[in-house]
Amino acid sequence: GFPRTLGQAEALDRICELDLVISLNIPFETLKDRLSARWVHPASGRVYNMDFNPPHVQGVDDLTGEPLVQREDDKPEAVAARLRKYKDAAKPVIELYKSRGILHSFSGTETNKIWPYVYTLLSSKIPPILSDEEN
Repeated sequence: GFPRTLGQAEALDRICELDLVISLNIPFETLKDRLSARWVHPASGRVYNMDFNPPHVQGVDDLTGEPLVQREDDKPEAVAARLRKYKDAAKPVIELYKSRGILHSFSGTETNKIWPYVYTLLSSKIPPILSDEEN
């Protein structure tokens, strides 16, 4: 997410005024498992997830048949370190937006269960766009 640090939040404040911030609270283990299951095709940037979007043949890109690689920062021990660092850096950002009354938090482990709540919030804040036929 962005902003990830208080410095980034302060820089963002200089260019726009936020009226809504969404925080997704996903359990540490869920994030670690998902990120650790990510593999990429370096030449194209195609991303696969071994749990929910695996390649047709394990370890090779669907289109080229070339080997997939796991980025160093996607290995389980690196993911755990990244998540700890993110949590520490993001805490003051979350507190800032909470103090402004613009933070909306959602918790869960599955996108399809969290998204309806996020969508309802966004729909209540953003007016619908009418087509020319509806005007």
